[in-house]
Amino acid sequence: MAYQIREAAIRDIQTGEDVTIVQPVNLYECTLGNHCFVGPFTEIQSGVLIGDHCRIQSHSFICTGVTIGNHCFIGHGVMFINDSFSTGSPAGGNHHLWKPTHIGNHVSIGSNATILPVRICDHVTIGAGAVVTKDITEPGVYAGNPAKRI
Repeated sequence: MAYQIREAAIRDIQTGEDVTIVQPVNLYECTLGNHCFVGPFTEIQSGVLIGDHCRIQSHSFICTGVTIGNHCFIGHGVMFINDSFSTGSPAGGNHHLWKPTHIGNHVSIGSNATILPVRICDHVTIGAGAVVTKDITEPGVYAGNPAKRI
């Protein structure tokens, strides 16, 4: 049986000052601002931009197309999605079908939340386990599946 083994790696990333990364992680072609923390077992893909003073907890997945503002907290196991299966199946290598996600400043996302391709304004808290399926345009606390303001 033929197979490949690839190791987790930190490759071609840009960072600001005082950045802490706890291995193992898989970070490539992304940008981390000043005073950021990235926990273990996290993947941050190419083109992701993370602002200053952000904390990304363990086991999170931040896919291509995500921008995160300043002073944000991403809890354990948060999943960002860039493929909405708009054709009825996975986009696979058709990157032009991937959609962006924009997270504002001072946003906290609870553990095990799932964030579909959306825009989230500043000063929002997303509850643990929430599924964000639509843009959030008003500051506040959102929870549930689908996430609603509470």
